[in-house]
Amino acid sequence: MTKYKNKYRIESARKPGWDYRNPGAYFITICTANRQHFFGDVKNRRMVLSPAGAMVQGYWFEIPKHFDHVQLGEFVVMPNHIHGILILGEREDGGGVDDIGRGMADVGGGVETRQCGGGMETRQCHVSTGDFYRNITPKSGSVSTIIGSFKSICTKQIRKTFLDLNFKWQERFHDHIIRNELSFQRISNYIIGNPAKWEEDKFFK
Repeated sequence: MTKYKNKYRIESARKPGWDYRNPGAYFITICTANRQHFFGDVKNRRMVLSPAGAMVQGYWFEIPKHFDHVQLGEFVVMPNHIHGILILGEREDGGGVDDIGRGMADVGGGVETRQCGGGMETRQCHVSTGDFYRNITPKSGSVSTIIGSFKSICTKQIRKTFLDLNFKWQERFHDHIIRNELSFQRISNYIIGNPAKWEEDKFFK
């Protein structure tokens, strides 16, 4: 950790110097707080989603509707975490819907999936002056902005729907930049096979 104005802050897990708006494929892992089992159970080597897990799955599949430069690769919801691949392309207008404070925010009505319903919201980061704030503020259309919007809507709707669940995500998320086709296929196969190998998973508890 380093100090900023005499206060300790956690170093970013992101790769130094890399612009996370760059086109490419990103392997994302997000855990629940304290790795609590909110999302269901693995039974007979298959994931059986809880209602909260189904909502998380539904909102992940909604991401390309709100960030039009994003495609999705393989994805799985596990009892206490999710794995997914985000594929970022070039944005034709140099920006995205999140540039004007929306992202997954200003969507009226429910999401159209098999699994869930509800509105959308995101938290906007206001850029303050100074290099420190410019460096730590998520950039428009970046992986951090997309994941922040996704986590926010999941948290809001799960808490609204299941009042006693006390649902929380882990504060940070893990990412890996996928650099070639071999790595893409290896990670895709890992995601697909995750439920069958749950008891060997490092997140198993």
